[in-house]
Amino acid sequence: MAVFALTLVHGASWDGDRPRREQAQWDEHAQFMDALVADGFVVLGGPIGDGSDVLLIVDAADDAEVRTRLAPDPWLVAGILAIDSLRPWQIWLDGRNRLGQG
Repeated sequence: MAVFALTLVHGASWDGDRPRREQAQWDEHAQFMDALVADGFVVLGGPIGDGSDVLLIVDAADDAEVRTRLAPDPWLVAGILAIDSLRPWQIWLDGRNRLGQG
């Protein structure tokens, strides 16, 4: 498996008058993403910067698997989000095991 950094941006159907959790199909999108986290595909994810972009870190064999696994996301299907970039990421430093330690 490889690690990929994926950025998603607002798609054509994003409603700029509504916050993220009030966009159409929020519950379906959240359930879909929670399932990807539960099976280990999504390692980390969430809005970055001013919240207009989302960063996902995923574990996959290749970029084709990333696109295939994300294709049924209700927000991608509806055009609420769109894939902006998808890049393999070589992790050289990883302090996640130290998170939560005082």
